Amino acid sequence: MQEPCAMGGSAADICRRVPRSDGLAAVLAMGTANPETCISQDVYPDYYFRLTKSEHHKELKDKVKRLCARSGTNRRFFYHDEALVSAHPEFLDRASPSLDARLDIVKTAVPELAASACRKAIAEWGRPATDITHLVVTTNSGAHIPGVDFRLVHLLGLRPSVRRSMLYLNGCFAGAAALRLAKDLAENNRGARVLVVCAELTLMFFAGPQDGHLQTLANQVFFGDGAAAVVVGADPVPPAELPIFEIVSAAQTIIPDTEDALFMHLTKAGLGGSGARSQLPVIIVDNVERSLVDAFSKLGIDRPKWNDDLFWVVHPGIVGIMDRMDQVFELQPEKLAASRHVLSDYGNMFGATVLFVLDEMRRQRAAPRRPPQEEELQLNDWGVLMAFGPGVTVETMLLRAPSNNTTPMSQEN
Repeated sequence: MQEPCAMGGSAADICRRVPRSDGLAAVLAMGTANPETCISQDVYPDYYFRLTKSEHHKELKDKVKRLCARSGTNRRFFYHDEALVSAHPEFLDRASPSLDARLDIVKTAVPELAASACRKAIAEWGRPATDITHLVVTTNSGAHIPGVDFRLVHLLGLRPSVRRSMLYLNGCFAGAAALRLAKDLAENNRGARVLVVCAELTLMFFAGPQDGHLQTLANQVFFGDGAAAVVVGADPVPPAELPIFEIVSAAQTIIPDTEDALFMHLTKAGLGGSGARSQLPVIIVDNVERSLVDAFSKLGIDRPKWNDDLFWVVHPGIVGIMDRMDQVFELQPEKLAASRHVLSDYGNMFGATVLFVLDEMRRQRAAPRRPPQEEELQLNDWGVLMAFGPGVTVETMLLRAPSNNTTPMSQEN
């Protein structure tokens, strides 16, 4: 066997010569999926109280109606239906041990939903699944080893040598965190193609109404089920691969003194947690400008004009966050249209939500544009992606939508 020096250097030297990408990581394809059961928010209070055999709780039903009316959501999708809930009456009572039963269900259901989104993304990408080199999976709906990542190798026909990363219980910032990890993998491994998928089922915290448990009611009103997948790679190979969004930078930060403002944990009755829901819009939005300014300053760009210079991909969370964003950043309504559209059509799907928003932004930017003199807003090449979750944690990404227009962003003095 040759000594390392005879092969041209030490093992460490050889490892450092592993080629890295020349360009930025980019989103190359996207896909989303939802379960079949779709419930309109208008009828959800009647549906929920019938499903949980709780129609005698008139006062609680009125609370749910008010929450639904203020939710900014028109419909949501669910894996659980009347047949499943009838088969598991223990799901209705938060005092009944039901974690094992819930985990047994999501062990199969989450990978299947994730695979549906992945197949769409891979089909759009146009290359065989065996060309995927890395797999990053995130979910709050499970606690298994081997997990969703392991199951997806078989379901999608990935290579057994695909390099897997599994992220559990990251809350609503999980999708952005997975995308951040994918950027690092793609840019540090030449030719890498990273499949990112986030899949969520609200079955983990579904429960019947109980007096004094407003958080339980809020969970039933605001959250929905869905999965989103993204193929990420650097140095795309045309004509098959075309970058949809380049990921220029990615950062994560914790808002100080917010550990108890929003949290989640597994309990005997499934996924539990709480948050200062009425305070979250202020806690989050009043701190995100610093993250944005820091991100741009690292690129040598002063504070941009939030309305004129950027497109916005924001995890909507609850409608109050969107309203606060509009107020603090003085945004025109069109700026958060993609986020509000996703919140309206799907509700909050935890980490998958921001990837749905990214897909919706792609559709909006691809729509036919009016003549310049008729446009009220310029569709710009630069954008920000932001997601928020327990901690309180803020994920911030700068994106660029490649086009022939490479004019730098205007800056405020």
